[in-house]
Amino acid sequence: MDRIIQKKKWKSRYTFYALGGSLFVFACIWLWAGTRSDAMKVSRKYQTVSQVKRDVFKDYIRISGQVIPIQVVQLSPEEGGIVRDIVLEEGAKVRKGDVILRLSNSNLDLQILNAEAELAEKQNLLRNTQITMQQDLLNNRTERISLDLDVQRKKRNFEQNRRLYEERLISRETYLQSREDYDLVCRKHDLIVQRLRQDSISRSVQMEQMEENLTNMQQNVIAVRGRREKLELRSAIDGELGLLDVELGQSIAAGEKVGQINDLSDFKIQSQLDEHYIDRVRTGLQAMFVRDGKTYQVSVRKVYPEVRGGKFRIDLVFVGEKPEKIRSGQTYDMNLELGAPKEAVIIPRGTFFQTTGGNWIFVLDKEGNRAYRRNIRIGRQNPQCYEVEEGLEPGEEVIISGYEAFKDKEMLILKD
Repeated sequence: MDRIIQKKKWKSRYTFYALGGSLFVFACIWLWAGTRSDAMKVSRKYQTVSQVKRDVFKDYIRISGQVIPIQVVQLSPEEGGIVRDIVLEEGAKVRKGDVILRLSNSNLDLQILNAEAELAEKQNLLRNTQITMQQDLLNNRTERISLDLDVQRKKRNFEQNRRLYEERLISRETYLQSREDYDLVCRKHDLIVQRLRQDSISRSVQMEQMEENLTNMQQNVIAVRGRREKLELRSAIDGELGLLDVELGQSIAAGEKVGQINDLSDFKIQSQLDEHYIDRVRTGLQAMFVRDGKTYQVSVRKVYPEVRGGKFRIDLVFVGEKPEKIRSGQTYDMNLELGAPKEAVIIPRGTFFQTTGGNWIFVLDKEGNRAYRRNIRIGRQNPQCYEVEEGLEPGEEVIISGYEAFKDKEMLILKD
């Protein structure tokens, strides 16, 4: 009987020691985990925990855009000058050809006077040359007639003397002299005819050159006078004078931008996107927004290739109906679809991404008391969630709040 009681006492003592040893080991492990350099205790209530899910991922981004006219025409004078008259003010409705500004340019006026005076001088010179040439032509014709008559006389005298000489009624010397006179006048006639022909060609060429110069000068005068018309700055399209930045008496250079005409026949929306999306955004992509409880569709019309400050621009145009009270300068928030919806492993968006860049995340163990750092790979993203391509399984839990306080840790111990 004493042996049985003693055995029971020994078993109770053994159980007590075993339980105490277990508690001691657990405490050591807890202390070790809490003091290791790559671990950190954090408050559970300050961490945002979310579950990894397999769901439909909607591939879109949230963008903002500003309404602008479908076409904006810059106002720039083709001819510089001083602002003499401002005909229309900003906001005025304009029709194509309406005068907006009138300029003055004294240098241009002087150029016009000089061109007109030079033209008049050339016209007088041409008239005087034409008169001189006409007189020379008459003189040449008179000379030609006289020469032709002389040739006929010499020929007739030669033929007559030839017959007389054949009949031996005149001396040989008289006959030879008449033949020589005829030959001389014929050669002289040929030379003079050749000279007259060459003079005629020269006169024609000279006249053509003078007339061509005169025509050029006339066209120059017309062009210079046309420059005076360009001192009136006119609207190139129907629309609204959206901007006019000039003052009376202001000097404006040719080509200087002074305002713009807005084409209000239609509108487009211009938006700036992060350069991260430049390879994914293309013409034809659809976007939508809600205005006054109604949904409107727009389509990407143009993607500008230039990136400035980490942003690139796109133009979107309306597909179908536009808001009734649309105005230039309004801002619309839109969902731009980058691709078709697709089933994927997803996690909610969170501030952890700012620290990790989507390369790793803290994953909770099954008990939910510890979180371990794990490498992952993030694919697409939208305003609500990230697509996880690698590293997580549906049903797991992750911390998606900020990691700034423990970004260099490998393990987190969550305490209540």
